[in-house]
Amino acid sequence: MAKISAKDVKELREMTGAGMLDCKKALEETGGNIEEAVKNLREKGIAKAAKKANRVASEGLIASYIHGGRIGVLVEINAETDFVAKNDEFVEFTKDISMHIAASNPLYVKRDDVPEELVKNEKEILKAQALNEGKPEKIVEKMIEGRISKFYKEICLLEQPFVKDPDITVEELLTQKIARIGENINIRRFVRYELGEGIEKAEENFAEEVAKQLQ
Repeated sequence: MAKISAKDVKELREMTGAGMLDCKKALEETGGNIEEAVKNLREKGIAKAAKKANRVASEGLIASYIHGGRIGVLVEINAETDFVAKNDEFVEFTKDISMHIAASNPLYVKRDDVPEELVKNEKEILKAQALNEGKPEKIVEKMIEGRISKFYKEICLLEQPFVKDPDITVEELLTQKIARIGENINIRRFVRYELGEGIEKAEENFAEEVAKQLQ
């Protein structure tokens, strides 16, 4: 695999408006070729969707999902117009996201939402773990970068594999919807309740039960 530089990622991002992770992935898939990476992003609808990302989305829906009276989710997903908010595909998208949240239990929408103190503490734990494993200190920092990335993928909604299609992330699904519907769409916030949460009880895998229902 070609080595992808931060400079190339930045250049591609400036050319397409796509996110850094999308740019990096496109460069990896095209062997570091900028022109092919631009084409790659356009074919996926990411470049098109990125141009809409700065447009204000203040309409939308608050979707809800209750699973067996045990898990409840409320999620606010915004669109630019009330017309799109009533679009069947948009409505279906909000349902899918609320069910995904019930099944995968994310804690935040995106990386920027994660408190700095939480990330700092996690890095300290990961560093201690790496050193305890006997890893040389000079490579510990690189190991932490990889492990903290995995940490984000576990707790951030946009980075989680979509429960109905684990080959794509929620963010990739969102990008597809923006490209198809033609408006900026933003998953703004959510809340998830689980019956008896915080009360000591026998462990039951409700998330797995929800995931099965989606198949």
